[in-house]
Amino acid sequence: MYIVCVTACPVGIAHTYMAAANLEKAVKAAGHEVKVETQGAQGLENEITKEDLERCDAAIIASDIRIKDSERFEDVPTMTVAVQEAVKDAEGIVQELLEALEG
Repeated sequence: MYIVCVTACPVGIAHTYMAAANLEKAVKAAGHEVKVETQGAQGLENEITKEDLERCDAAIIASDIRIKDSERFEDVPTMTVAVQEAVKDAEGIVQELLEALEG
């Protein structure tokens, strides 16, 4: 499976990148491919492309703010969580998403 993720928090520094790293690690540990876009203090990084969206099986949005271009995910099964949740329990989030997809 190919899962895309977006992380964003109000300050856009530590938690945005901690959530991104944890989600990437958790998806890879579950044996799947992942791409994580961050919307932080540096702006948009590692942007999810139209090709990524056409190819992906699902998306995880870990955000405490409105993400840029959220309409991109309208046709993608999407799970939305708080950034802190992704920092603390990325494995649980990925497991929940995979179970929902298999359901």
